[in-house]
Amino acid sequence: MTITEQLHEVLGSRCVEYEPMAKHTNFRIGGPAKWFTDVRTLEELQRVLSIAKEHQIKIFVFGGGSNLLFSDEGFDGIVIKMAMRTYEIQGTQVRADSGVLSSALARATAMLGLKGFQWAITLPGTIGGGVRGNAGCFGGEMKDHLVSVQVLRENQIIELTQNDLQFGYRESAIKHSTDIVLSATFELEEGDVTELKMELDDKLMKRKISQPLGAGSAGCMFKNYEIQSDEELQRLMTKLDIPSEMQSRRQLSAGWLIDNLDLKGKKIGDAQVSEVHGNFVVNTGSATADEVMQLVALIKTRARNEYGILLQEEIMYVGF
Repeated sequence: MTITEQLHEVLGSRCVEYEPMAKHTNFRIGGPAKWFTDVRTLEELQRVLSIAKEHQIKIFVFGGGSNLLFSDEGFDGIVIKMAMRTYEIQGTQVRADSGVLSSALARATAMLGLKGFQWAITLPGTIGGGVRGNAGCFGGEMKDHLVSVQVLRENQIIELTQNDLQFGYRESAIKHSTDIVLSATFELEEGDVTELKMELDDKLMKRKISQPLGAGSAGCMFKNYEIQSDEELQRLMTKLDIPSEMQSRRQLSAGWLIDNLDLKGKKIGDAQVSEVHGNFVVNTGSATADEVMQLVALIKTRARNEYGILLQEEIMYVGF
């Protein structure tokens, strides 16, 4: 049997050859995956991984496609979309498959009067990707109420505690491993349903006002910049009028930095720095990955040359 035949035997029509990744990412950019697969059970995942191992084929595993930039050439291997999407809520404990949308879990828990995950109502992407990158917004992060994570490691199911995951700002141990997140368990708190619903609405309204929602985007392009020492803070304050809140947090908003560089609206081809939020690069039509990369390089060069700041991407590049 050919590789395609083997994959079709496992997944049927949920395996597609030469599928444009632009159809599966929020950026709406990306060339074809040689094989695109949609896995819905652990057994399907294990069988697809076994086929990849047998034929020594590269794999890439993803969830919602919200913080990815695929190359224009695509991916010469098997792309695996994690489409396990069940969750269970028992008392204040919540277990969710990796393919569950973070925003859907935020709404479901709030509607049951559970507090602690409402910050994620505006978070694009899935629980698996969110755990991997310790995603966060509105002052919340995935690690805050996380108890444990189940991962697939060399075909074995392993349970990891929060300590095992070594969370940091947009960081976890999973980012530096080949582990595949299967599910996550959270411990939330009892809250008032009415108050929680109001908080969801408030956060959605803030997002509508402050972020570009129409065009394709991978969300925040860069991590906020973490100031390493008092000396560095003093140096930066000679170049920038840093708000007191950022001084006390020892963290500069990447969007604020890009605003100060006067790059809002800067365009290369159809890739543009959003005029609404400086840390968003948007696809205004038919942007290519190459155009986005050129724009990213320009922003990083300006930040380095003018402020001595090395901005780091929050998004993940695939196929480059």
